[in-house]
Amino acid sequence: MPVEITAIIAVVCVACGAGIGFAIMKLRANGAAQRAQAEAQSLVEDAKRQAETFKREAKLEAKDEAMRLKQEMQAEQKERMKEVRKAEDRLDQRERLLDKRDETLNQRDDKLNDREHQISSLQGQLDRRSRDLEEAQREVGYKLEKVAGMTPEEAKRELLDSLKDQVAHESAAIIRDAEAQAKAEADKKARSILSLAIQRVAADHTAETTVSTIHIPSDDLKGRIIGREGRNIRCFDPVRREIGRVTMENLVADGRIHPARIEEMFGKAESLVNQRVQEAGEQAAFDTGIHDLHPEIIHTLGRLRYRTSFGQNVLNHSLEVAYLASVMASELGLDPIPAKRAGLLHDLGKAVDHEVEGSHAVIGADLARRFGEKPEIVHAIEAHHNDVEPESVLAVLVQAADAVSAARPGARKETLDAYVKRLEKLEEIANSYNGVERTYAIQAGREVRVMVEPDKVDEASTTVLAHDIAQRIENELQYPGQVKVVVIRESRAIGIAK
Repeated sequence: MPVEITAIIAVVCVACGAGIGFAIMKLRANGAAQRAQAEAQSLVEDAKRQAETFKREAKLEAKDEAMRLKQEMQAEQKERMKEVRKAEDRLDQRERLLDKRDETLNQRDDKLNDREHQISSLQGQLDRRSRDLEEAQREVGYKLEKVAGMTPEEAKRELLDSLKDQVAHESAAIIRDAEAQAKAEADKKARSILSLAIQRVAADHTAETTVSTIHIPSDDLKGRIIGREGRNIRCFDPVRREIGRVTMENLVADGRIHPARIEEMFGKAESLVNQRVQEAGEQAAFDTGIHDLHPEIIHTLGRLRYRTSFGQNVLNHSLEVAYLASVMASELGLDPIPAKRAGLLHDLGKAVDHEVEGSHAVIGADLARRFGEKPEIVHAIEAHHNDVEPESVLAVLVQAADAVSAARPGARKETLDAYVKRLEKLEEIANSYNGVERTYAIQAGREVRVMVEPDKVDEASTTVLAHDIAQRIENELQYPGQVKVVVIRESRAIGIAK
């Protein structure tokens, strides 16, 4: 091979190697640039992330700082509120103290006024006594002058007459004080006996009704039982009403309603009810321990099982009156047996008062007299509603026991309208008198408190007013038990120094 070709080949090879080396260097330079750019991009992103991190941390620190400041402000506000409340409490306490001081001052003023009135009253009494003493001295001087001209016998008679008048006056005062003390002790003893009797006698009270309810399955059956214009069921005798109720219950249960069946059922019901009446009377006599009653009285007493008065069963009421009267008689040292007997029979007339004209007390007394009861028992029955004046302790005991049993709360029922009207009537009666300012009916109408104007009604007139109101209530109203009338007269004078 020639040298020129070899040289050319060598030059070409060198050129190729240089080109290749340049290309390789260029590629390396490009890779380094890309790596540098990637590193720069990574540094920028790291810087951004660090910046975001610093930003979030700064926000959190700011929030924490704000929360801390808020909590500090709230704590400071609470402390201030506590101080404000303490200050308000101190002010309230001072106000209460001032009110108490004001009230104390008013009480002191009232006491001073009372003392001034007492002093004025005492001064008036002293003045009156001074005048009486002067008058007595003048009278003694006159008597001495008169005696000076008398004989010894005339002077003796004059002295005895004077002493008689003085002794009579003092005796009247002593008797009046003794009567007042005896009345107070008697009232206290009576209240004690009544309360003890009420405590020792425990009775159930249920308001009964005079209407008997029977379920009738059909209107046709109802018409057949009631009859034309209700003539089959119209009845005012409580025993016959019970017989009718039992008859109708049996007819409804049987379903066969015709004249023969009605007569048969009526006969059976009448026998059953009469048996119950007899058993009720015998049980009442057994419960009270009274075993010598006439059979007719026992039967009549059993009829009271189906008699009511203001919703109170009369037989139960009679038993309770018997127990109360016997307890009160025992407390007074009397024989409890007659009291129990009179209490049991006191409403005997209510069993037949729909058949006989007159008061049930008089009817019951006539029945008791007819069947051999003693005069004292008959009188107690007749006098328990003041149809005749009570003339024995036994009659008064039956009156008291009857009032306690009837007036005890829950013993008798009364409709709301009648109750309200009775209270309104009580207040209306009291308000109709001149000088009455206000009236209050309290304790379910058992007490009336009347407030009067002190400048129109004096102290002496209050007693008369209470008596007049009580008398008018007694004449115009009907009520169980008794109504207490209290007249209150009050005057006040208040002065305030500022």
